[in-house]
Amino acid sequence: MGVDLSSILVKHPTTLQDQGGRKLSIDAYNILYQFLSSIRQPDGTPLLDSGGNVTSHLSGLFYRTINMMEAGIRPVYVFDGKPSDLKNRTIEARRLMKEKARMELEAAIEAGDEERARSLSSRINYITHDMVEESKELLSCMGIPWIQAPSEGEAQASVMSRDNIVDGVVSQDYDCLLFGARRVFRNLTLMGRRKLPGRNVYVNVNPEYVDLEENLKSLGITRDQLIQIGIMIGTDFNPGLDRVGARTALNLIRKHGDIREILRIRGETILNLDEILELFRNPPHVDVQAISFSRPDSDALREFLCKRHNFSSSRVEPYIQALLDISKREAQSNLDSFL
Repeated sequence: MGVDLSSILVKHPTTLQDQGGRKLSIDAYNILYQFLSSIRQPDGTPLLDSGGNVTSHLSGLFYRTINMMEAGIRPVYVFDGKPSDLKNRTIEARRLMKEKARMELEAAIEAGDEERARSLSSRINYITHDMVEESKELLSCMGIPWIQAPSEGEAQASVMSRDNIVDGVVSQDYDCLLFGARRVFRNLTLMGRRKLPGRNVYVNVNPEYVDLEENLKSLGITRDQLIQIGIMIGTDFNPGLDRVGARTALNLIRKHGDIREILRIRGETILNLDEILELFRNPPHVDVQAISFSRPDSDALREFLCKRHNFSSSRVEPYIQALLDISKREAQSNLDSFL
């Protein structure tokens, strides 16, 4: 879900090529959900191997990661750990939404409404433990580094950006700005046309980035005040104030300066406010000193993708070769730099 800051932020269009040379941390769960939702068969079901195992996430992870790398981007994937207890409300709400969609899907199938069934199928996505472990194994075979976060993956990815370990975060969620990400890149792995849920309408999806410092200066606020704006709107860790959107929250902060004063004036409270503030200011994370990429294991990739999961060898091979070429160029570049 994330926090809806869109209406007050300055955003810039970009391309993969524009970001060549950057090292970016990627909110893995956020991206895997995108792949599970968008990479589907014509009837709306996910891609499956001969054993009935879902492979949509592996397809997206393999092909789109290499597309980013061919543009010069160096990706570092970050996986979620144990969610904060403050997120229980959001997790339950998501579970109920999926259950509702599942019931509606059954009704659509029974009624023979294929279009609605396809739409509903794309909303019912679950990331299992096996999917996560397979994703990590695939990345390791590709020579791509990944980080296991102790809690929120987007928080870990954002702290790595805040601490200059990476140049920015790839995620759909603006929460990353609250966690301190210097730049957030959206739609980098989800380009083209996308159908709006429940409507026969398509919109263009283009990459964009949001720069934290630029926006803080433009809005005339501090990062701590941006966190407070997010909390008033509503985050994964708390419901927002009644009838308070991004613009209203911004005006309140500009007028009163601090969320506690705003709550006092309005006669309202936010449960666990201090804990939520601290979670955004200093989230649980592991200290990452350096990121290292390794040479891809082409034999392991063929075994994993083609033999275990029935990927087409003829389609996979050019991408494996591209990955090996990228690794060779980077190794030569590093050697030239050293010399």
